[in-house]
Amino acid sequence: MPQHDRIDEESLVPLAALYEALPGGFNAIPDIEARRATLYGMLAQMTADIPPNPNVGLEDITIAGPAGDLALRIYRPVNPAASRPGIYFIHGGGMVLGNLDTDHLTAVMLCETLGAAVVSVDYRLAPEHPYPAGPDDCFAGLQWMAAHADEVGFDPSRLALYGGSAGGGLAIATALRARDAGGPAICFVMAPYPMIDDRNETASSREIVDIGIWDRAGNIEAWAWYLGGKEADAYAAPARAENLAGLPPHFIDVGDRDMFHDEDVAFADRLAAAGVPTEFHVYPGAYHASEVFAPTAALSQQIWANRIAALQRALS
Repeated sequence: MPQHDRIDEESLVPLAALYEALPGGFNAIPDIEARRATLYGMLAQMTADIPPNPNVGLEDITIAGPAGDLALRIYRPVNPAASRPGIYFIHGGGMVLGNLDTDHLTAVMLCETLGAAVVSVDYRLAPEHPYPAGPDDCFAGLQWMAAHADEVGFDPSRLALYGGSAGGGLAIATALRARDAGGPAICFVMAPYPMIDDRNETASSREIVDIGIWDRAGNIEAWAWYLGGKEADAYAAPARAENLAGLPPHFIDVGDRDMFHDEDVAFADRLAAAGVPTEFHVYPGAYHASEVFAPTAALSQQIWANRIAALQRALS
């Protein structure tokens, strides 16, 4: 594991434990259903002793989606302010993993910390549902949220998108689609380490092969499943978008031990060049989602502090 000697020392501890339990990491499990079951089981064990947050109310609903029922989860502060912002939340998982529960604690934290109404979408996953199923679901959920601002309970002029990894790529794609469709209006996009380029041609995408969380082989496999033989366009892989002008302000961060590092650096540069207000952070020693796996590490605390501060500024 030659890459591991460049990882933040505190953040390496849970990664080493994962590698001991799953040599080769999650992507070493070839069957996608078995991989999902393993991930969901490990997350359930990690969160089993965390009680429900009494300051956040939950409501699971189903709306009419592009291909049938689409599940959403609404998070509301129990004691809301007179006017509160809204966050449309898109979970991560490489387009092939994840559900309403996998990033649940992050959605709860955003709701409580920011006093925001949060709506999380359970979009369809590849390989069973290749592109454009996921983006179609994400856009449909956003349209529903914007149209039901009074019911959800937020100020529609303060509606932000949040998504990490695949969720970050989907958040950016959703912002592109909203721009092109003339709405809904979005005031801010936060996309930690977004998955945005199907080509796997950057130096970092070739270098990160044995971290164990999201490596080159797994990324190539996930993109192939997600595209399902189709050519990628801007809504599938936002790095391919030719025109980024007119997008809402963006926040992107990524670790230097993340295979998405180079594609995210290039995309942030392009956003800024297109006149999109862009805040961008690179964290030496951070691997993909290290702040999730090592939440008590000083580096993770800094990552979250910067995100929360940016969201507070954008949603104030």
